Amino acid sequence: MAGMFDTLIKAFRQTDLKKKILYTLLILGLYELGGLVPVPGINAARFTDLVMGWGQIGAMMDIISGGGLYHCTIFAMGVTPYINASIIIQLLTVVIPYLENLSKEGESGRKKMAKINRIAAIGLAFLQSCLFCYSARSTLITSIPKALSVTLVIISFTAGTCFVVWLGERINDKGIGNGVSLIIFAGIVTRLPSMVTNVYMKAASVSGKIPNLALGVLAGLLVFVGIVAIAVAIIVFCVFVQNAERRIPVQYSKKTVGRKLYGGQSSYIPLKINQSGVMPVIFAMSILSLPNMIVTMFFQNSTNVVVNWFRNFNTSPWYYVLYFLFVLGFTFFYSAIQFNPVEISNSIQKNGGFIPGIRPGKPTTDFIRKTSNRLSWADGLFLSAICLIPTLLSLFAGLENMWFAGTSVLILTGVANDLVTQIEGQLATKNIKGFLD
Repeated sequence: MAGMFDTLIKAFRQTDLKKKILYTLLILGLYELGGLVPVPGINAARFTDLVMGWGQIGAMMDIISGGGLYHCTIFAMGVTPYINASIIIQLLTVVIPYLENLSKEGESGRKKMAKINRIAAIGLAFLQSCLFCYSARSTLITSIPKALSVTLVIISFTAGTCFVVWLGERINDKGIGNGVSLIIFAGIVTRLPSMVTNVYMKAASVSGKIPNLALGVLAGLLVFVGIVAIAVAIIVFCVFVQNAERRIPVQYSKKTVGRKLYGGQSSYIPLKINQSGVMPVIFAMSILSLPNMIVTMFFQNSTNVVVNWFRNFNTSPWYYVLYFLFVLGFTFFYSAIQFNPVEISNSIQKNGGFIPGIRPGKPTTDFIRKTSNRLSWADGLFLSAICLIPTLLSLFAGLENMWFAGTSVLILTGVANDLVTQIEGQLATKNIKGFLD
C-alpha cells in the first residue's frame, strides 16, 4: 500500500502524466455532475418504481449508469448502447470480410471501426430510448401534450448516451485508461456507499430480532464483518485470477545473416486465465433477463400462465442452472472469436521459433488451442463462481442487489488492473519504479 501511494506521488511529479490524470478526473467529475440532471417530460418517482420491477437487467443497467436509471436522469442508459454496439460489431467482424479487413488495417482501420461503433451506438440508443418511452408511457406527465413529452424523453435519453460516449472518448484521447471502462468504474464506485449501507442495515435488522441487547449487537456485528470478509476475499481472488497467466515457452533458433548471428533466445506466450473478462457474464445475464424485461414492459397486466412463468423465471432454480451453462458457453465462444491459435503458430514459425517438445505447424496449433480450451474451462468456472456465490448468499441473507456484487467486483478489479498497468507503462519509460516492482 505504501508503495502504491509512493508511485502516485511520483506519477504526479511527471508533468505529462499529472495532466492526464487530472484531465481524467475532470471528465469523470463532469459525468457525475451530468448524472444529476433529470429527464423532462416524465414523472421520476413513478419511473423509478416501474424500472425496479424490471428485475436483474434493470438493476444491472442502473449500476452501470451510476444510479442514473433509477433516478431518471439524462444519463439513465449510460454506456449500455455503446457496449451493445461494440459487442455486435465485434461479432460481425468474424462473419463480414469488410469489418475483418478494417480490424487488420492498423490505426486507420481502428479509427474507421470506432466511427462504425459510434454510429451503431447512436442507433441503438435511439431504439432503446423509444422502448423505454413506450414501456414507461404511464409515467409521462400530462401537463404538456403527450407528443412533446415523448419527444423530450427520447431526445434526452439518446443525447445523454451520446454525451457519455463522447466523454469516454475524450479520456481515450487526452486522459489515461479506457474511457468507457472508467465511466462504468465511476458509476459502480458511486454506488458503493449505498451497498455498504444496505449491508449495515441488514446486520442491524439481525441484531434487532434478538431480545438480548448484547447478543443482538454481537450477532449484527458478526453478520456485517462476515459479509465484508467475504467481499474482501472475492476481491483478492478476482485480482489473483485476473493477473494469473499460463506461459507457453518458445525457443528461437539461431540464424546467421552476413557475419552476425541472430536468434537463439527464449521467450514465452502469455495466455491469461481470464481472457474474456466480464463479457460472458454480461451476455448470459442479458439473455436470461430479456424475457422478464419483455413481460414487464409489454405484458405487465397480463395473467397468462406463460407470462407468469417468464415473470417469475428469475427466481426459479432453473434460472441459476442456465446462468451457469450460459456463462460457461459464452466463455468458450468469446475466447474462440478473440483468440486465434493458427495466427500465433504461424507467427512463431515465421520468426524461426518453436515450442520445446512440439513440432511446428499443426501440432503447435493444436497444442495452443488445447491449452486455451483448458484455460477457458478455468475461466468459465471462475466467472460462474464469482457471480453465483453472491447471488446465493443474497438469497439466504435476504440482501437486495447482492447478486450483482460479483459482476461489480469483476469490473472494478479489471478496470483498476488496466489503469495500474497503463500508469506503470508510462512510469517505466522514465525509469521510475511503480506498483509492479
